[in-house]
Amino acid sequence: QVQLVESGGGLVQPGGSLRLSCAASGVILIGPMAWYRQPPGKQRELVASMTSGGNTNYVDSVKGRFTISRDNPENTVVLQMNSLKPEDTAVYYCNVLGRGALSDPWTNSWGKGILVTVSS
Repeated sequence: QVQLVESGGGLVQPGGSLRLSCAASGVILIGPMAWYRQPPGKQRELVASMTSGGNTNYVDSVKGRFTISRDNPENTVVLQMNSLKPEDTAVYYCNVLGRGALSDPWTNSWGKGILVTVSS
């Protein structure tokens, strides 16, 4: 069973930085890895994604400020967030498409979410 554990959230002032990490376990093959977020009272949205080959995609609102990276041998994905704004406040979720075993189908897995609050 694929499990995802997120870390690195918290409270930061506008203009500050945070680094979110997500470690995947129970997985032998990983496809795309991504970060989503859900601001208070709003729908969940894709923030950034990265394929196993290194191709990235970002929502327009974070381009130039956020960077997604992954360590394939360690099965981790990181979201470096710089120049944070109050509108970045949200619960951030790690998302991974992976397989727990060669006999398993590809499964879309989610972390429990981690709160990021940008406020002075």
